[in-house]
Amino acid sequence: MKIGVIADDFTGASDKALTLAEAGMSTAQFIGVPPHLADAALEAGGVALKSRTAPVEDAVTLSLAACEWLLPQGQRSSAARCPRRATSS
Repeated sequence: MKIGVIADDFTGASDKALTLAEAGMSTAQFIGVPPHLADAALEAGGVALKSRTAPVEDAVTLSLAACEWLLPQGQRSSAARCPRRATSS
């Protein structure tokens, strides 16, 4: 896998996966961190997390798990979509 994407929601992962697929890369989107490695022929993979509204500690744990899943698959570039959270006063 050349490119790995970690997104904080399904829509963000879908947007990135579509862009990569339209660029001609063999691409897959995963809902959550899969229990198995991706197909070795895959060029790009996006992991959709439910971390946007999760408590910060949970969001970090989910994101690190996704990163740990991507790293052993040889990806050379990673992207994370993490918009700023609104805070209330």
